[in-house]
Formats: sequence, structure tokens, C-alpha cells
Amino acid sequence: MNKSLKTTLAALITVGAATVAAEAGPLTERIEAGDPIRIGFANELPFAYPGENGEPRGFVNAHTLGVLESMGHTNIEPVQTDWGGLIPGLQAGRFDIITGGMNILAARCENVAFSEPMARIGDGFLVPEGNPKGLGNYEDIRETGAVMVTGAGYSNIQAARDAGVEDGNIMQVPGPTEILAAVRAGRADAGAGTYFTMRQLADSANGELEVSDPDAMPEESFNWAGIGFRKDDQDFVDAFNATQADYLGSEEMLAAVAEYGYGEATLPGDVTTEWVCANR
Repeated sequence: MNKSLKTTLAALITVGAATVAAEAGPLTERIEAGDPIRIGFANELPFAYPGENGEPRGFVNAHTLGVLESMGHTNIEPVQTDWGGLIPGLQAGRFDIITGGMNILAARCENVAFSEPMARIGDGFLVPEGNPKGLGNYEDIRETGAVMVTGAGYSNIQAARDAGVEDGNIMQVPGPTEILAAVRAGRADAGAGTYFTMRQLADSANGELEVSDPDAMPEESFNWAGIGFRKDDQDFVDAFNATQADYLGSEEMLAAVAEYGYGEATLPGDVTTEWVCANR
């Protein structure tokens, strides 16, 4: 091989290596350095919440851990925060992945690189036993002038606004515990959240409260949940999606999430994140 050809090949190899390095995001670099993957989540039963020793529980965490393990990643550091701190914390680099049953929404897609959907989720209302005001959807909230309480940053806020509910009738609180307290105390007529979460709250209320029928909600209120990553970790998102495609809906995955109420009916179907970002 002549000297000129050797020089050219060396240059090409150098450029290629630099290109690969440039495409590797911060999460890939952390993993290669031996650092743990930090998973951020809030206390959102049954999606993601801390166990007795702070371990990540809930079906979104179980699914995420299953995908990561299938990828060969088991060095995990759980980080609990408030719901409203998930996206800011991700952007600030306090954690690498956010779970928690976060719905894929157009506004969030501007700041978060979501995985392909892992669940289709409907809304529900937490109401007093017997649902005395007959609240089944957001239009009912508007027409009756009822006060709805939901979590700060929840997608239910925009869903209610889209139905014409005035901001003065939308109470925002930190999370599920406060939603339960507000409805129990009569400060709100209905608590709004995902059907999963409202079902959990109703079950904890000793018969005082019940959850509305999610099928009464408009089709456009159904959402798809995904796993959130930083925009500059797209290389890792692509690898995660490739593994998730095989793991999602498998016997192993369904066994891991069954205890949290996730079943085949919760699978996301063929909807893509690209479609959800454009339509939600």
C-alpha cells in the first residue's frame, strides 16, 4: 500500500471515529464511563412510585427496567421528584430518563425525546360516591360549573380548557395525595387524572369515593404514554425503541406489569410517537 493511500485511509478512519463520537449523547457517554442510568419519577400510583426502600415501582418503571435489562443495562439509580420537576430535571441533567406514565403531548415533544408509546391511557374523574353531579367528561365540568382538581403539569388541565372549562374552575395541586384530599374535603367536585390513578385513589377511600367511566370521555382525551429522554440522547432513544419493539407485549413484560393493573388492553397499538406528537 502506498503512502498516499495509507494517509487517506487514516484520515477516513479518524473522521469516522469523530462522527461516531459526535453522535453519542450524554447518556451513552455516562454509561461508557461506568456511571449509573438515573431514572426520574414522581409518586404516581400505579405508573411509577417509590417502594419502601426507594426502589422504582409501578408499571412504567417495571417496563423501563425490563427494556434496559434487555439492552444489558442494570446499573440504575432511582431519583424521586415532584411531577412538575420531571421535565426541568431532565433538561438540567439531574436524571437521564423520566418515567411516571407521562403522556406524549405536542408541548412536551418540544422539550423531550419520547420513546415509542408503551401504553394507551384514558382519563377518569374521582367523585363522591354516587357521582351526585353526574360528572363523566370535561363538558360536564363546564356545564355544571363544577370545580375540578388535578395535578400541576397534568394533561387534564389542557383537556379541560379545550372543553371550555374556565381556569377558575381548575384547581391545581402537587399530585394524587392532594387530589384525594381536595375531593374528600369537598373543596373540589371531581379529581381528574388517568383512570389508573383515579381508580387507585377511589380504592383507598373506603367507599367514600368512586371513579367515573373512562369510556364517557371523548376520544381525543385518550393519550399515549412514553419514556422521556433528553433531545441530545437520540442515539440511546433509537436503541431503546429497537429493544422495546420486541419486549412490549411479551409474556415477560406482561408478567412484570400485571400486579399494577396493566394488561393487554393497555398496549398502545400501532400508534407512533410521531403521530402522537402531531395530534396531541
